[in-house]
Amino acid sequence: MKILKVPKQHISQCETIFDCINLLREAGAVAKVDQVNWEKEFPKSLPVTVRVAHDGEKIYLCYEVIGEEIRAVNSEDFGSVWEDSCVEFFMQREGETVYRNFECNVLGALLAARHETRHVAEKLTEHMASITRFSTIWHRYENNKQVSDWTMYLAIPRQAMGFQADEDLSGKKIRANFYKCGDETPETHFISWNPIDLPSPDFHVPQFFGLLEME
Repeated sequence: MKILKVPKQHISQCETIFDCINLLREAGAVAKVDQVNWEKEFPKSLPVTVRVAHDGEKIYLCYEVIGEEIRAVNSEDFGSVWEDSCVEFFMQREGETVYRNFECNVLGALLAARHETRHVAEKLTEHMASITRFSTIWHRYENNKQVSDWTMYLAIPRQAMGFQADEDLSGKKIRANFYKCGDETPETHFISWNPIDLPSPDFHVPQFFGLLEME
């Protein structure tokens, strides 16, 4: 199991979202999303990293994806965002059996839910407006083929992750995994931070989560 020590940074005090992103890039912990768990059926890999920090009230994530043939179809929250070029954060509070997933495509369309199992879930509708999403896309050509480098910045409040409004994230341990997927992209892929030892693709598996230690 991989462990990521997540630093505490005063990101919310930044003047602009660009300042937030720059601080996160400079001072956030770096996790490589590089585990191709089902290489025989889905061998596609991409350079993907996520930078992570918190300020006691929110967790901040900045994903960077290099050289993808992107798909961007779903524009509404709670759509089938995993079919598009998508990054995901699954987490579970220490001591809980439920877990939460935050799946965001390149357009910023978000799916967020609280799960008892993969198929028994409750949408986090009341928290959607509080979750910040901001993306950048750079289109370019590689071997005469259009590809894109893109980033996704997410700021997720503690309440959306199942903590109380007065709970400080400092000192907390959160079981989690970071994912990159695209079920209907030109090259279907399923990539994770922590490895998943299952015969077929499945991200809804808390037993394979890693650990975030919040400073």
